[in-house]
Amino acid sequence: MRNYKTYRFTCFVLMVLAVLMVALPASFATGDKDWHFNGTVIEACSCPMFCSCYFNTEPALNHTEHGAEHFCKFTMAYKINKGHQGDTDLTGVKFWVAGDLGASWKNGNTEWAIVTFQTGTTDAQKAGVTTALSHIFPVKWKSFEVGEDAEIEWMATEDRAEAKLAGGAKAHIILNRWQGMGGKTGEFKNIAYFAAPRNSGFKMMPNEIETWKTGDKAFTFQGTTGFMTTVDMASDDLTL
Repeated sequence: MRNYKTYRFTCFVLMVLAVLMVALPASFATGDKDWHFNGTVIEACSCPMFCSCYFNTEPALNHTEHGAEHFCKFTMAYKINKGHQGDTDLTGVKFWVAGDLGASWKNGNTEWAIVTFQTGTTDAQKAGVTTALSHIFPVKWKSFEVGEDAEIEWMATEDRAEAKLAGGAKAHIILNRWQGMGGKTGEFKNIAYFAAPRNSGFKMMPNEIETWKTGDKAFTFQGTTGFMTTVDMASDDLTL
């Protein structure tokens, strides 16, 4: 069982109401409205399968050209299945998060994250997503940026999942299913996804590639952790 500190870690974004409100327009500060978030993520990271960050506060040791380092460099492509904040409909909104948890998040501090919204996402929708993410991922980033909106392609079947940011020019994820017993996709059940109280289980899908191509934080990994899950959380959960 994970302890409380582990529970507060992340493999993503945002201590947003503290951080994003600085980066996004002031009109985004709408955290007092009721909200609901149900979204499916195509997710990959640099850790060997399966990401040890879900059970520890320190990532796997990775060998780089600079020597051995602890890090968890991740990409997440989200599509909201249904959701709202107040009267704002979030259904269909897509967004992408890339980042690194850093060497340790024992104290709830993580390294960096960049979030990019689908072109055409309104400020009100960004506010709604931001509010939900601030509760799903309750960590503090040393560096947080909001990228320029870009097109997000998101496709998933039982056997394969693929997501592209700006047609793959900025980021790309491909996952392929891991066959479990009975010919079905291997799954983890009853494992918490960050602070979200509900998820559909983790469908094991090692990555064919996960790459973030933007700026000085670019990275590429192949054959490491990949999975899909559907995450559900609402403002009512905060009163339980």
